[in-house]
Amino acid sequence: MIDPVRIRRLAADETRAAAPALGAILKDCVDGGASVSFMADLTLEEAVAFWTGVAEAQAGDGRAVLAAEDAEGLLGVVEVIPAGTPNQPHRGDVAKMLVHRRARRRGVGEALMRAAEAAARDMGLTLLVLDTVEGGVAERLYARLGWVRVGAIPDYALMPDGEPCATVVFYRRV
Repeated sequence: MIDPVRIRRLAADETRAAAPALGAILKDCVDGGASVSFMADLTLEEAVAFWTGVAEAQAGDGRAVLAAEDAEGLLGVVEVIPAGTPNQPHRGDVAKMLVHRRARRRGVGEALMRAAEAAARDMGLTLLVLDTVEGGVAERLYARLGWVRVGAIPDYALMPDGEPCATVVFYRRV
């Protein structure tokens, strides 16, 4: 039997405390080939430092950090970051939607995205944007969830192994 997954919004101090577990998720995703801003030589210490920085930013910009957990601990995360500019008070970015490989194909990504959309509404946001690797499983997930594909930008980023990849931009009204 598979443990049920719970999604909860972390306060900045909870994000800081969870940085080791969130770092392990980030490192696992990069080790698995995910293009999420980091290269294959990412260390656990660097991944933990990234999430510590997110906690610091969270205290200042009001971003939502949503974590998925089961009986074994944290297994996924996503951020909703307000645009923060005077002419875009209604918009936010979805970032670092990560699911540990141990939890794939259990609906965790979909649950995190639904929670991100609800958090955005709670934050007073009405439009979300995100980008993802073209042709990846995340692209299919976002399309299935009703996100609108804007287009692809060739050679936008690098995969962890250094290969260039195209990035697809999506938006969704919430």
